[in-house]
Amino acid sequence: MIILGIDPWTTTTGFAITKKEWIKISLIEYWILKTIPKISIDLKLLEIWTDIRTLIDKFAPDLVAIEKLYFTNNIKTWIDVAESRGVIIYESMRNNIQIQEYTPLEVKKAITGNWKATKIQMQNAIKILFQLNEIPKPDDVADAIWISYIWALNLRTL
Repeated sequence: MIILGIDPWTTTTGFAITKKEWIKISLIEYWILKTIPKISIDLKLLEIWTDIRTLIDKFAPDLVAIEKLYFTNNIKTWIDVAESRGVIIYESMRNNIQIQEYTPLEVKKAITGNWKATKIQMQNAIKILFQLNEIPKPDDVADAIWISYIWALNLRTL
């Protein structure tokens, strides 16, 4: 099973590809999509959509695991991220790919057993778990890795 994990934003969106074969979970690839900060949201969404199409064509994921929105004080940011998620969900559904969503708190609880785990604790856990030479950065990439990893563990109900 191939899982595409996504931490959606508009200026930086984290992606991770994990593969589950029986009980072995492998991190295949991870990276960040950066859009130009000052361009319009419609151009950013077009870039995100193009990247999602490319990822689906290249990796043929069985599932897309995506971070859910959570409350933020900045309503403009929240709306832009909601639009980014919409583009990602649309392209996934258009390709008949199952979608699973997780909140940041669900991710922390599933991995560490602690709702209050810090970013550095989560990043160090990724480094150790996948035997990486360094912590994946930026945070959006690390979050995408965890989101895909949780599904691979079949932690659907947190």
